[in-house]
Amino acid sequence: MNNKKVKRRISILLIIGILGLFIGYKIYNKPHLNVARESADIRRTANMLLADFSTDETKANTKYLDKIVAVKGIISSVDLESEKRSITLLTTDNFGSVICYLTEDNSQNSMPIKAGQAVTLKGICTGFLMDVILVKCVITDLK
Repeated sequence: MNNKKVKRRISILLIIGILGLFIGYKIYNKPHLNVARESADIRRTANMLLADFSTDETKANTKYLDKIVAVKGIISSVDLESEKRSITLLTTDNFGSVICYLTEDNSQNSMPIKAGQAVTLKGICTGFLMDVILVKCVITDLK
């Protein structure tokens, strides 16, 4: 191989490497979304949200995934795992529910939360396994 081709390939690899580092840096330093300050993209009840995923998961993923969803329902259970609180919302489906993982601020809040209370939470939908999962949730209304 001649010297020109080697220099050209090294230049191309160097440019690709620098571009990769720049993109990685931008993604790593991307500002975090503050769910409490943002308005909800979609508002649903726990039953409606679970029904959408149960009926057509692909369509529901397109509609809800990585969006801020406000969900209203009745608390089925409150769990504490590794100092993070999660709230499970009651649904009419015996096999699924909506699980909302609270933010650190809301997890450590001394607000009395118990089963049977009506609640509205706002969080980012990350998908559906057997349950619909919302993360970075904040409580917007508790009765």
